[in-house]
Amino acid sequence: MGKDIGYIRVSTNKQNLQLQEDSLKKINCYKIFYDVASGAKADRPGLQECLNYIRDGDTLIVWKSDRLGRSTVDLLNIVDDLRNRNIGFKSLTEDLFDTTSSNGRLVFGIFALLAEHERDRIRERTMAGLAAARARGRNGGRPKALTDEKETLAFDALQNRNKSVKGIAKGLGVSEATVYRYQRKLKEQGKLKWAIPEE
Repeated sequence: MGKDIGYIRVSTNKQNLQLQEDSLKKINCYKIFYDVASGAKADRPGLQECLNYIRDGDTLIVWKSDRLGRSTVDLLNIVDDLRNRNIGFKSLTEDLFDTTSSNGRLVFGIFALLAEHERDRIRERTMAGLAAARARGRNGGRPKALTDEKETLAFDALQNRNKSVKGIAKGLGVSEATVYRYQRKLKEQGKLKWAIPEE
């Protein structure tokens, strides 16, 4: 028989913690996972641990749906993943958010279609933006940390055995990781005879 697994997220140590915890304990959740993080924060180790722990036939229970997802699309993506794993989802304060009931599954089915439509629109806008940028001679993606000029300076500096990665990075206004990546690239291309050891 599946277990009820609880998840709690609060923005601060005190905010709603007791309320959520009491609600989940009242229905005898087998295990409860916690996060102290804002809704906009992507890094939620408690949720990741919860999703790794929960099993086929279990039900993930939250006090309110916005405790689980950072946005409607994020919530639906998580719930859709749970559905694919045969795991239920239930919000204690919102009857519509209950995939263990037929009405709840119907509502989530509609929301999932809307979320997929929104994802398609985002993809279309992104592709259109990239196409427009290419037409103007610009390529999409993140700008290079090392411009051509900085690469030349970095190349010269890396050949000097008295230079440190920390010093090179500071002088170029980039991270040490960027310098190490560039050094590895040069080594692979056979352009450096030696390399500064990576810390």
